[in-house]
Order: sequence, then C-alpha cells, then structure tokens
Amino acid sequence: MPEYPIDDLLSLLDLERHGDMFIGTSHDVSYTRIFGGQVAAQALVAAGRTVEPERHVHSLHSYFLRPGDPKAPVEFHVERMRDGRGFSVRRVLAHQHGKVTFAMSASFHLPEAAQIEHTTVAPPAPDPEGLPSLATLMAPHLDAVPAILREVSPPVDIRPVRGLGEKLVSWWGPDLAGHPTQLAGGQYPGEDVVWFRAEGPMPDDPLLHVCVATYVSDATLLDAVQRRHGFHVGSGDLDVASLDHAMWFHQPYRADQWSLYVAQSPAAGGGLGFARGRMFDTSGQLMISITQEGLFRQPTPPDQPLPTP
Repeated sequence: MPEYPIDDLLSLLDLERHGDMFIGTSHDVSYTRIFGGQVAAQALVAAGRTVEPERHVHSLHSYFLRPGDPKAPVEFHVERMRDGRGFSVRRVLAHQHGKVTFAMSASFHLPEAAQIEHTTVAPPAPDPEGLPSLATLMAPHLDAVPAILREVSPPVDIRPVRGLGEKLVSWWGPDLAGHPTQLAGGQYPGEDVVWFRAEGPMPDDPLLHVCVATYVSDATLLDAVQRRHGFHVGSGDLDVASLDHAMWFHQPYRADQWSLYVAQSPAAGGGLGFARGRMFDTSGQLMISITQEGLFRQPTPPDQPLPTP
C-alpha cells in the first residue's frame, strides 16, 4: 500500500527499460481507456531516460491516436532524432495490440546564460492554504462524480479557486453536482483555475517533476471548453477525447510546491475545442505553457465504445 498518493503515479513512471524501449502499466480501473496525462507523462519519462540528465525538456508535442487499453502494458519506443551541442530531440511512439496509440516529440536543452528574459505575471488568486481541497469538496457528492475519480486517488492535492477577479470559477461547479453557475448576462465562466502540488514527498529527479506537471496538465484543460457552454466533466452531456497536447517549460519546476493552473478556451467549433493553460509558481512567475485540442461529440450509448479520434 503506497504511503502517499503521489507514490502511485511515481510507480507508473518507473518504466521497465529494454534499451530504447520502455514498458509501462496502468491502474486497474473500470474506465475503458488510459488517462491521456498518464501516457504523456510515461512517454516523457521514456524520452528523458535516453538523454543526458543535464539537458532538461523545454517543449513537447504529442498526439493521441487511439484510446489506450488500461488492461494491457504499453510499449514506448524511443527514436534518438538528434543530439547536438545544446539540444537533444526524441520521438516516442506508444504501442498496444500491434498499433500505435500515441506519438510524442520532445526537445531537451542544456541550460544557457539568459540573454533576454521576461515573464507573464499570474492573475490574483487566494492563497492555496486557505482553500479546501478537491477531495474535501467531493466527499459529499461521490455518487455524482466519474468512477475514475473514485477508483484512483489523485496524485496531487488540488485546491479549486472559487473566485478570481469578478468571475466565478471552479473545477466542478458550485456544489460539485450541478452545472456551473452562470455569470451576469447568462454567460458561463470560461476558465478553470486551481492550485495543485504533489500529495507527498518527491525525489529530486527533475524529470519526474515535469512528468507530474504533464500528468496534471491533462486533468482539467478540456473542461475549460465545456464550461463555456454549461457542461462539466462527468456530466454525460458530451463525449470528450484529447487529440493533441503541447507544453513549453520556461522555468525550473518542482511538483512538491504549489502551482497555480489557469486554463481557458478561446475557440471551439466543428466538433473540436481548443484550450490553453498556464502554470505559475507562488511568486507569480510563469513556469509552463500548455495547449490542447479535443473532440466533442454527443454521448455514446452505454453499449458502444467511446469515440475514437
């Protein structure tokens, strides 16, 4: 039995290595596909283990090609595309049942002295220590939340921000059971804002810290798309599938320190929804930028498989 919730995720990130091929497993859950943040984090571990540890990931670009099967192991095949004086580039293909399910390209950089430097400042937000955790907020409403959230303990402590400026924003809704509260004029809030940090101690390996951020980045991002239309995760209003995911790492990041995650959706149409996210440290400095596009369809009948991109 893990001592801390983060230990479950760290065990998933401890891939079995065979040269430049790595094998990963998943949680034993009833959910019919692997959580996208998990496969992305595992792919980043596989890529990073083939790069000199002095080189840190500065960007990744990935595509979710097929739903992953949580009952079967995943093979991550790493291609060493380039090793230059300052950059290393890797491509990772995830295989299951003889098919490629996920593809990632990641670039690693040997840190250099800054010639130019600036950052975006975080929006004002209440201190995370004074906010209730998502687990506390969900406790009275467990029957209304998706099974995946009941079966797997979140590896991070998430603190939804209820007020940001004049907007009401939340991760699940005002009572975690109904649709989000409308703003003046009948509009729904188009932002998700949460604080998060690892639920338990982390090793010092910088690669594992950014892999935790990669895992978390997929947890709430597409909900910003749904929220603009009054839907929320697990409501059953829409079937949602991640299509692609990109991240840029601007500053050193530690998963065991609080990060403010602000997610917004500037556009949606034609069955696709686009979201962008930003992760800030407690001093307000931008650490990580994220973008993602997802597929949004009418619910699939229970006896049919989830939508495939």
